[in-house]
Amino acid sequence: MDKKKLGIIIPVFVIIALVFAFLPSDNSRDENTEKTQISTQSTNESIGLVINSPSSSVTLQQLDEIFTDASSTGIGRSNVYLYWNMIEPVEGAFDWSQSDIIMGLNEKNDLKVTLYFSIINGDTLGPFPNWIGKPTLNGINQDELVTVLDATLSRYHIIDSVIIAGETESYFRYNERFIPVYQELFSNLYEEIKQKHPDVKFGNSFALHNVLNKNLKNVVEELALGDFIAFSYTPTDSLNEISKNSDDAIEDLNQIFEIIPDKKIGFFELSWSTSDFVEGDDVSQKIFVEKLFDFYAQNDSNIEFMTWFRYIDQQANSCVKEEQKIGDQTISLGGGSSMGTSEHVIERLNQYNCNTGLVDVNQNYKIGWNEFKTQIQMLN
Repeated sequence: MDKKKLGIIIPVFVIIALVFAFLPSDNSRDENTEKTQISTQSTNESIGLVINSPSSSVTLQQLDEIFTDASSTGIGRSNVYLYWNMIEPVEGAFDWSQSDIIMGLNEKNDLKVTLYFSIINGDTLGPFPNWIGKPTLNGINQDELVTVLDATLSRYHIIDSVIIAGETESYFRYNERFIPVYQELFSNLYEEIKQKHPDVKFGNSFALHNVLNKNLKNVVEELALGDFIAFSYTPTDSLNEISKNSDDAIEDLNQIFEIIPDKKIGFFELSWSTSDFVEGDDVSQKIFVEKLFDFYAQNDSNIEFMTWFRYIDQQANSCVKEEQKIGDQTISLGGGSSMGTSEHVIERLNQYNCNTGLVDVNQNYKIGWNEFKTQIQMLN
């Protein structure tokens, strides 16, 4: 299976699992005596962390503690992954019961939110509510899209940036003829929403590793729309194994400013796995975090935000599935690859993604956590 069919969709389910899997319990988690409580230190709204739990079963109290601990680093934002079919399952009837939990925890911890909305999700569209069906790109109703985004932004004032399409290069890799259609849709949407929410910024996200490995810079250039261009990044090859050192990875990030020299850049999901199964370890993650913040310090005037992919590791083999369920819809991640089956690639992507946290599944800090926290405090 081509990695592009798996990239952007993974963190969505990390967050959605938290929303759907609250289990009643009177028992709080065992406290790690080394864990710090949220402090009164200043925060940096440009630096973010995707806040997740180690499994899909978590109580609200545990999730509250996770947010408190993650926020103690000094971050000032997090990503929230919401889809149209979750927000408006019935036409004209909005359901905020799931999103209110996550947004409330972000607000409680003084975090701004980068919203991932998803008209385009890798090489698929949507997911859209059942009442819309499965429209083509030029069949998306602009007025309906404006309505749902307006309702969301009016309810959650902590959202200051919105990603309309994710891993956008994957969809247009074989659909370049539809680029003008999306350019028009985005421009019309941008104009209408900006009138209602002038302080919110909008852009599209691309997987930098795909852009560089598959020579898709032209797609990024043609879709450099809105207030910022966002990128996810993993230092991996086509088998999802770490194939670069930290200097190579930083050089990849620097190439963004050559591709897009005149817009703010958002680093939406940055990661480095500690799994030795994919050639990672704690030391290499720590080194990458250190160099990442050096990179940020040198380019902060051109960076809209910089967000690390995952707070805590996930349980093994829970991060990638052939099919993923988003609300009431199941998204298929495609067929096999030249490896014979997709299992080889998926196994490595599971190992990579499940071990990108700064805290391990036993809730012990990795040395990357200390580096991450130290670097933010130096910025603040």
